[in-house]
Amino acid sequence: MDDDSQLTLDHETVHPATPPATRTLVLNGALPGDETLAPVEEALLALLRDAGTDVRGYSMRDVPLAHCQGCFECWTTSPGLCKTDGDAGREIAEAMIGSDLMVLLTPITFGGYSSEIKKAMDRSICLVLPFFRRVGGEVHHRRRYRRYPALAAGGILREPDEEQERIFRPLVERNARNMDSPVTAVCVLPAGAPPAVLRDRIEVDLEPVLDRVAGRVA
Repeated sequence: MDDDSQLTLDHETVHPATPPATRTLVLNGALPGDETLAPVEEALLALLRDAGTDVRGYSMRDVPLAHCQGCFECWTTSPGLCKTDGDAGREIAEAMIGSDLMVLLTPITFGGYSSEIKKAMDRSICLVLPFFRRVGGEVHHRRRYRRYPALAAGGILREPDEEQERIFRPLVERNARNMDSPVTAVCVLPAGAPPAVLRDRIEVDLEPVLDRVAGRVA
């Protein structure tokens, strides 16, 4: 065998590694008896499948999750681990930090999240450190981990309410800053909108995070 054929053989046996799929966590914060988020989640999941990301979802009303006790033992006694065991709190916190994108779906309540989403967000304080740093002239918690997920939120309003929307958008953005999320996006949707309208609005408003999990941006 001559040198050229050997080089060809060596070249043919090299197989480039396939990039791992991105991971997306979807938390559905609909309250018992409220189905207004179902078509929103369906449209979102279709877009996420098109983006090629692996999706893990929780319907929060069906998940046993206690309220945060505000004891701060996840900072002082068992760093990074909530003292409450026996519910889904630790599992969801692990899913949060293990994802590339976290999406919160919620009815907008007085400009904020539903109680189901609020519980999950409160229980996520274990993901940051109790120490502080300055970010853009503001004081924020230091990271516990090297990387954090992008954050997106889809909020449903039963009727147009500019004040609630003005409160909701900055709330999500501030949570993203506190979590050191690399990208954030917010979508506010009317309850009862046709599926095609929901998909189009979600695709446009959440484009920054959808592009990220699809690998269209670095």
